[in-house]
Amino acid sequence: MKRITWLSPAEDPDGFPDPEHALDEPPGLLAAGGDLSPARLLGAYRRGIFPWYSPGQPILWWAPDPREVLFPDRFRRSRSLSKAIRNRGFTVSFDSDFEAVIDGCAAPRGTGGTWITREMRAAYVTLHALGHAHSIEVRRAGALAGGCYGVALGALFFGESMFSRERDASKVALAALADSAPARGIGLIDCQLASPHLRSLGSEPLPRAQFMALLGQLGTAERPEHWT
Repeated sequence: MKRITWLSPAEDPDGFPDPEHALDEPPGLLAAGGDLSPARLLGAYRRGIFPWYSPGQPILWWAPDPREVLFPDRFRRSRSLSKAIRNRGFTVSFDSDFEAVIDGCAAPRGTGGTWITREMRAAYVTLHALGHAHSIEVRRAGALAGGCYGVALGALFFGESMFSRERDASKVALAALADSAPARGIGLIDCQLASPHLRSLGSEPLPRAQFMALLGQLGTAERPEHWT
């Protein structure tokens, strides 16, 4: 019987179990505990693992099978999205206001809460300061309309969250990321889990073994930098 591994903040931050040991139910749950230090977060991403938990829970670490991914050259730009990019006055920037983007992603949606806790926010703001986490800002008339953020490791971008305050703004952010991927040396965008929104933009499932093989090819070299 599979069991999750409990991590101690005092233990080696690279001490994650093999993702193949992740539970079948809930799908992909691998470990709990530890901390959100830069060393542990980067150690997790290098192994295809990401944190995701609700307030009041311990830190939970996941490695789902299949893994939802987006190959930048397969991004699906609908006619309506192309029209929005051309005609609605959106402007795009990179790493110009990471904290505003993560706050936009953390804002409650509908009647639900948010999984981006204060400690999660602080951890990714630190990763951004170190040049590992990046944001894409979409503005209209100077106001932040949407965006997304994630972590870059080698040629792989691990998408964490996106938000829209105006229709299509998060799609514009992902389109900008996909368009800039060749220049940034990004060969794969990790979307973690499937959703109708992501599937409409061209994301697809990969068996975990295939994702791990690509991670071994693309995510080996850290390139901390601030995007322009």
